[in-house]
Order: sequence, then C-alpha cells, then structure tokens
Amino acid sequence: MTTIRVRLTLVYSGLFLLTSVVLLVTVNLLLSHALSTRVGRLPVPPPAAEVPPGGRGGDGVRPPLPELVDDVVGYQWEVTWLAVGVLALVSLLAGWLVAGRLLRPLHRITATARRLSLSTLHERIALTGPQDELKELADTFDAMLDRLERSVDAQRRFIANASHELRTPLAVQRAAIEIGLPPDLGEIRDKLLTHNRRSERLIDALLLLAQAEHGLRERAPVALDEVTRLVLAEQAGGPVSVTARIEPCVVDGDAVLLNRLVTNLVDNAVRYNRPGGTVEVTLAGRRLTVGNTGPEVPADRLGDLFLPFRRLGTTREQGAGLGLSIVASIAAAHGGDVRARPNPGGGLTVTVTFPPA
Repeated sequence: MTTIRVRLTLVYSGLFLLTSVVLLVTVNLLLSHALSTRVGRLPVPPPAAEVPPGGRGGDGVRPPLPELVDDVVGYQWEVTWLAVGVLALVSLLAGWLVAGRLLRPLHRITATARRLSLSTLHERIALTGPQDELKELADTFDAMLDRLERSVDAQRRFIANASHELRTPLAVQRAAIEIGLPPDLGEIRDKLLTHNRRSERLIDALLLLAQAEHGLRERAPVALDEVTRLVLAEQAGGPVSVTARIEPCVVDGDAVLLNRLVTNLVDNAVRYNRPGGTVEVTLAGRRLTVGNTGPEVPADRLGDLFLPFRRLGTTREQGAGLGLSIVASIAAAHGGDVRARPNPGGGLTVTVTFPPA
C-alpha cells in the first residue's frame, strides 16, 4: 500500500525533475545553436601559402572550430545528465522531508483518534499553527469530541437516574405485596412477587446492557480466574454437573462487568441444559470457554443469540433474552470477541477471547 507521503514525494520530485530537465535541455540546445551560429560567422583563415612572413596561419596548432564546438556541447550534455541524477536524489530527499512535515498534523489527528475511547473523550488534538485546512480539520474534530462527550455524559447521568427511579417503585411494590396482602391470598401473592422479581431482573439487565455499551470509564487489572472461581462456587450443588479447568489470567477492565459476563455464561449454560447434563468451563490463555449439553441450536440462528430479546425455543419465564447480548456488550467494552458454535448432539459452546494485556 502506497502511503500519501510516498505519493506526495513522488509528485514533488517528479515536478521538480521535469522542470529541471526542461530547463537544462533548453539551455543546452540554445547554447549549441548559439555556438554553431557564432562560429559560422567567423572569417575563414587564409591558406598557408598566403600567410605573410611572421604571420600565423592554419599550422595545426589549434583544433578546427567545428570540432571544438562539438566537444563543448558534448561536455555540456554530460554535465547536464550528471546534474539531473544528483537533482533526482536531492528532490526525493527534499520531497520526503517536506511531505513528512506537511503531514505531521494529520499523524497527530490520527494518533488522537486511535487513542480515543469512551473513557478518554476529554482528550483533544489542540493543534497549533497557521489557520489552514489542517488546523480547520483539527478544530472540527475537537468540536465533534465536545459534542460527543456531552452526549455520553448525559446518557450516563440518565442511566444512573433511571437505575434509581426504576428500582425504587419496584422495591416499594415488593414490600407492599409481602406486607400488605393477607395470607389467604398466597397464590396471588406469590404470582405478584414472581412478576416483581422478573421486572427487577429485566431492569437490572437493561441498565447493565446500557452501561456496557457505553464503554468503560476506568480500567484496572482484574484476576479473571478468581472471578470465575467465585461464580462457579455459587453454582455448586445444582442439578447440572459443572467441571472447570482454570489457569491464571489477568484482564484490564471492570471487575463488576467481568463478573456479570462469567455469571451470564454459566447461568445460561445451566439454565438451558437437559436434566443430568454437564457444563464445562475452561479458562486458558486469554480465552474463556463455556459449553453445555443443552438442546440443539440451529447453526443459522447463532447470530440471534447475541441480539437483545431474542429467544430460541424458550419462554419469558426462562429469561428476557438479554443474557448473551450482555455478554457480547461487556466483551466488546473490554476489546474482546465472542463466538458461539453448536455442539454435536446438542448444546452450545461460547468462547470469549480477550485482547493481550
């Protein structure tokens, strides 16, 4: 791939060389024509017999003038082509340096754009120099970052406010159901509490999904192996057999979100499983793999698993369809990648790969 710096260098060098060659060739042609014309106007020397005593005639001491003109013009052409070669090298070097200096602001803009994330939106290019097109581009980029930072801050405040405003009525509602309903309405009371808890889980999942999709504000080293062991300890004694092979692994990110990622993977593997089935959890290198022996999953429906509110043969009582979409969002916030593949005979294997530390 040819970079713009190489193209600019070739353009500068080409134009400089073209101008230099045209100039030198024109000068040489004019010089050759002028010498030939001037020599043609000189008087012809008399023959040796007509030279007076003590005079100078054509005694062969100096070469004939036409041959001298040819020697001068030939030497001039040799010097010209040598100068063209030297100018080619000089123009390439000068073009490379000039192009690099002109493109330096673009490299700064590119480096800032690559470095930016939702946690570093406060950074700006702040390009200094003359008010040219590159300065205008950098200022436009900074203005866009200002608008983006304000928008992200507003959405974060909305998530925090929504978290409080949505959870409080549900907590009051649950307390009213538990305390206010008489014991003889036990079936209705249990049904209302079930719907209340389901609403709480749905709101928590939606808020977590929104938080994950907005990226990480701060990062810290998290021992993913310890997080995985804690999650598996909570699953001990369940109806599904869980086996694990865990190696040390440290991920730069958010401990709460990583805990939820592992929890969702294990919960899904346990929930969507057959009676007496198994779940295998493997953490090796920077790859977390969770597989189960659940029902068969069509290969053409794997992409739907990571979309919100998508369910494959399940009911609302089994979940809201946000588990794997939250996993995908948390992995993306940590720069990771999520892949799923169906297992032979039924079940699913989900693999989360984290970037190098």
